[in-house]
Amino acid sequence: MIPRYTRPEMAKIWEERERLQRMLEVEIAVCEELAARGEIPKEAVDEIKAKAAFDPARVREIERTIKHDVIAFLTNVAENVGPASRFIHLGLTSSDALDTALALQLIRAADIILADIARLRAVLKRRALEHKRTLMAGRTHGMHAEPTTLGLKIAVWHAEFGRAEERMRRAREAVRVGKISGAVGACPHIPPDVEEAILKRLGLAAEPASSQVVQRDRHAEYHSALALVAASVARVATEVRHLQRTEVGEAEEYFSPGQKGSSSMPHKRNPVVSEQLCGLARVVQGNAAAALQNVPLWHERDISHSSVERVILPDSTILVDYMLAKLEELMDRWVVYPERMKENLERSRGLLLGEHVMLALIRRGLTREEAYARIQGHAMETWAKGGDFQARLLADPQVGGVLGLEALARCFDLEEHFRHLEDIFRRVFGPGGG
Repeated sequence: MIPRYTRPEMAKIWEERERLQRMLEVEIAVCEELAARGEIPKEAVDEIKAKAAFDPARVREIERTIKHDVIAFLTNVAENVGPASRFIHLGLTSSDALDTALALQLIRAADIILADIARLRAVLKRRALEHKRTLMAGRTHGMHAEPTTLGLKIAVWHAEFGRAEERMRRAREAVRVGKISGAVGACPHIPPDVEEAILKRLGLAAEPASSQVVQRDRHAEYHSALALVAASVARVATEVRHLQRTEVGEAEEYFSPGQKGSSSMPHKRNPVVSEQLCGLARVVQGNAAAALQNVPLWHERDISHSSVERVILPDSTILVDYMLAKLEELMDRWVVYPERMKENLERSRGLLLGEHVMLALIRRGLTREEAYARIQGHAMETWAKGGDFQARLLADPQVGGVLGLEALARCFDLEEHFRHLEDIFRRVFGPGGG
């Protein structure tokens, strides 16, 4: 089932008619190159191009009898072309057409996903700049760590999807190859230079050395790039889910008018989109494992990979397209509560800036162990008894007496804590981007 947010152009790539059309493009490119070299009549190629057509239903009908998909396709095309069809598939094996056509499909799918990532990154950049100085508690192990900003958190996501974009570009290039090298890759009928010329017509490179198939490490790399995109989507979605928890309540998915969260509890506003994204990431990642298992084939080829790819390639590309579209929408309308972020930050009573005090003591001559122990003691007492952490430190001769009022106050100055924030944003978004 194709998710309803899937862009029509992605779903179309994997329709049977489109797959067969790509195969026909490969067959015609071979004919054109052979005609250009005088190996088959130009008039025959003109006739092939004018008449070549197929009907997916007729192809399936033929296949039911002969039990071979490529021959069924070629038979149907020949029914439309007539005698000139003898020049179609000349010197080719089935995988020459199948794998080369698949490359054309994968390139188109990669281009859509790259456009998806670009749109998502534009939204992330806007939200990062919007919340550059929206204070919140940074968390490690789910616990308050040091102060951060929501904008910095989103900038991290923006940078991560930049790497995802780079990986998808590399994966696109990895699968941008075809083969017209015959039954075991020895080029007995179409020489390597002709193979390269044919593939150039299609915008592809030639597999330097192939067996009967293009080697599946290329497709595994493509799947791995998709799985990493899905993992990054899930990482953002996981953060959305955590921040929406009732006990945190710092941000939440947009809840539209009339939307309902539970059949039994009218008060519920659940992070359903981000939960869905986390679940779908597991499917894409599982498909990547299957793609890795497709790499080892018997000798020059078996077809154990073929049935798997008919499922995982459409599924993974369609799902990643869908996930990116959904995350883009989620981030665009993500509802943020800065006051709740500030309130939660203040629950730690200044403890999150304790490292600044420890480092100040170290600079005054204390060992790290001594400074750590002095700060930790007051931190644990503040957790247990409440009160003001900074005031407690100031009253201690071994801390406040060493640092003095002004130096201690500087340790709790958030402007000082974030003094390099602009530099980080320039590093992420470029000059003027911060």
